[in-house]
Amino acid sequence: MKAMILAAGLGKRMRPLTDTLPKPLIPVRGKPLIAYHLEALARAGITEVIINLAYRGAQIQEFVGDGSAWGLQVVYSQEPEPLETGGAIVHAAALLGSEPFILLNADIFTDFDFKALVSRSIPAGELAHLVLVPNPDFKPIGDFAIKDGSLSAISDGELGYTFSGISLINPALVLRYPYISIVFGLAEVFTNELQTRRLTASVYDGIWRDVGTIERLHEIEASV
Repeated sequence: MKAMILAAGLGKRMRPLTDTLPKPLIPVRGKPLIAYHLEALARAGITEVIINLAYRGAQIQEFVGDGSAWGLQVVYSQEPEPLETGGAIVHAAALLGSEPFILLNADIFTDFDFKALVSRSIPAGELAHLVLVPNPDFKPIGDFAIKDGSLSAISDGELGYTFSGISLINPALVLRYPYISIVFGLAEVFTNELQTRRLTASVYDGIWRDVGTIERLHEIEASV
């Protein structure tokens, strides 16, 4: 199974740190954020990783190299500009192939064990499995609910869960999206599929933090 790390974002909310560093290389507890992901994927038995690059991508490529330092084979999907999460998958389609792959955002800090997704098969007709987390303070309502194991919309007055940025994706989910464009996000793809019950989900209760702002980075550092 392959994995793809989404690492092309501009990191505007992390300025001034991202004026000189791409967000995946920001140190968290003394180590570049992307290093945690590479280590975790290697522990789970993943050997092939695709990383998409745009903003300061050369710095990421210089740090990661061919991935051999982690026992991985890393290749890169160079984007002319950040294509968002959906556009990134379309752009990297030839590298990803046709089999389900693990997708994760570079800007999260977590102890999630990716073996849970490596050992999980996607049955015929299912297009993705999303890992959700309890809602952080900055997103009190959440993104989605889970009903009978399927991803669903949040009903009025209901508290849902927040998408962790970790998922197991069948490429067909994105490549057959009827509103596909050069730049688009996965959120609209997920929402488009909610009524089909072809997306499943589970909740992870372990360590998970969004490293989207300097304040959240400080919170992670202070929680050591």
